[in-house]
Amino acid sequence: MSDYKERLYWHIRKIVLDHDDANDVIQNTFVKIFLNIDNFKENSKIFTWMYRIATNEALSFIRSKALKVGISSEEWVDAKASGLVADSYFDGDAASLKLQKAIATLPERQRLVFNMKYFDAMKYEEIASILGVSMGSLKASYHHAVKKIKKTINV
Repeated sequence: MSDYKERLYWHIRKIVLDHDDANDVIQNTFVKIFLNIDNFKENSKIFTWMYRIATNEALSFIRSKALKVGISSEEWVDAKASGLVADSYFDGDAASLKLQKAIATLPERQRLVFNMKYFDAMKYEEIASILGVSMGSLKASYHHAVKKIKKTINV
């Protein structure tokens, strides 16, 4: 499982945007994986199953944090994106920061699909299995995400 830790960390990090939060979520993810490994039904790849757990854990983390401070999940993600420049673990340049802020403005599904397709180079079939939605819906989400990002960063 340690072979997947870095890939899962970066997947989670793109969702929660903060290094410390990503570390918390990756720990929770591996606890869930360990506790549920006997329930893994080999009708998908182990990594796809782990990715699904990581995605759900990251989204639950955001919802929980947002609820604690009385804001929406979208507002929580926006606030985290605004703080990226002060994050000592964010080593991107101005263009990377602009892209991350644009991605943060996307609705949850579009943000997830864009990150998985663009950054992780995942196939639509894999993303569909992880998110439990149709490929047509994913393609539409990705298309809309790209349009919104281009508009936001003026490309």
